[in-house]
Amino acid sequence: MSLFSKKNATLEDLPRIVEIYNSTIAGRMVTADLIPVTVESRVDWFHQHHDTRPLWSFFNEKGEMVGWLSFEDFHVRAAYRKTVELSIYIDEKYRGQGLGSTLLMEAIQAGSTLNIENFVGLIFSHNIPSVNLFTRFGFDQWGHLPQVAELDGVKRDLFIMGKHIGK
Repeated sequence: MSLFSKKNATLEDLPRIVEIYNSTIAGRMVTADLIPVTVESRVDWFHQHHDTRPLWSFFNEKGEMVGWLSFEDFHVRAAYRKTVELSIYIDEKYRGQGLGSTLLMEAIQAGSTLNIENFVGLIFSHNIPSVNLFTRFGFDQWGHLPQVAELDGVKRDLFIMGKHIGK
């Protein structure tokens, strides 16, 4: 049994979602944002989530939000409607404690009920913990985009990690 519980995120969760997201920016491993985002700048993004593209908040046994996971359309064109991009963000104090595995397992298990056949994760190649996590759950490297991001003057590669779960 998991030590973490999940729920569909509410607008009241958005400040904490943004806080967790912003905590990853300085490390230059997880996101291509270079400066913190604001809650206001993420309201439209929040409202783009719905029944088949949920945004989940995860909580510890004390009821504190410790991470979140979002399902987003991989592309706006209709032919890609069964493919989603997963994004996972975890509070720094809870990284390396199995929460990433919990989030990814929950996403994969929910795939068929959400009418998803393909998962995609966009991961910097130097983010070894995330590459290893996705690999452990059966994701393969579907693409390699060399030097497509520049973080503090350093060119970084992006891996497209994918997994088929559908028919």
